[in-house]
Amino acid sequence: MKISLSNSWKTITIILVAIGLILLALGGYLGPVFASVSRPVVLAQAWLSNRYIAIYQILNSPQQESELRARNIELENEVSQLQSQIITLQQQLSKTQNLEALLGFAGSNPQLQPVAATVIGRDPSPFLHYLIVDQGSDDGIRKGMPVVTQSGLVGKVDAVIAGASRIQLVTDPGSIINVNLQTQDMDAQVIGSITGEITLEMVPQDIVLQSGEMILTSGLGGTFPGDLLIGQVISIRKLENDLYQTATVQPVVDFSQLQAVLIITNFKPVDITPLLPK
Repeated sequence: MKISLSNSWKTITIILVAIGLILLALGGYLGPVFASVSRPVVLAQAWLSNRYIAIYQILNSPQQESELRARNIELENEVSQLQSQIITLQQQLSKTQNLEALLGFAGSNPQLQPVAATVIGRDPSPFLHYLIVDQGSDDGIRKGMPVVTQSGLVGKVDAVIAGASRIQLVTDPGSIINVNLQTQDMDAQVIGSITGEITLEMVPQDIVLQSGEMILTSGLGGTFPGDLLIGQVISIRKLENDLYQTATVQPVVDFSQLQAVLIITNFKPVDITPLLPK
């Protein structure tokens, strides 16, 4: 009987202690105790985790590095391919826009009977300024025919074979074109040069030249039809003792970017050299 009573008190005591501990825990009083008890366990866990991660990286880093290098090379190749595609698309867009502009010009000027030609070559000489196009005598092209774009005058056909033609640019040193000014009643000449610059010459001293003055073909000489735009005055040279003043002309055509041109087929150039006094 005494033993049974003793066991009952122990059970009650344990239950009371447990309830007390639960109440203390719920009240937050045992937090510092739990923290101090669990701290060594947490530190041990962190130490083991860090060592595990370090060992894992050591064992797997060569494979990961190899995979990263391979992926990097793959991405670089993709970037190079995309850059090439962008350049190709830009070139195609530029060519399409140029062709659309040429077709628009041709459609609005049917009286010129223009034939479109693609640039297929350039003269490699630094002293000559020529283009090769893919239209020749089989397409009705003849020597001397004017060549233009929607912007203005390019030059003239200088030589022809069955399937191609050579175009002498207005910048060629052998190019001499009779011109007039848009706002002045006068005749002058535009001459090419080795450097590719074109110069307005034979301008009387009493003519007031201004920057921005537009230069057009005059139609004199029988080489070109009139009113084809060549360029504009950008600088003027006028000396008192000279008979004429000169000016540098900025062409309206960007010859370095030419991809296609129009050849005026209904204009027949006339060589009037035999009629000029010697």
